[in-house]
Amino acid sequence: MPKMKTHKGSAKRFRLTGSGKIVRAKAYKSHIMEKKSQKRKRNFRHETEVAVSDRKVIARSLGLR
Repeated sequence: MPKMKTHKGSAKRFRLTGSGKIVRAKAYKSHIMEKKSQKRKRNFRHETEVAVSDRKVIARSLGLR
């Protein structure tokens, strides 16, 4: 059986932590920032864990399982 290829689009958007969690950047950060509060914009900087329902699909596209 051939090797499983990493989906390069997924590889750029998600990363694996040391403990094995998959993390992603937050959405709504790219434009129309003027009307968003400073607190809201600041919270966009942090990464967040991928939802449980999406983990299996993303892990496969990253070539993990």
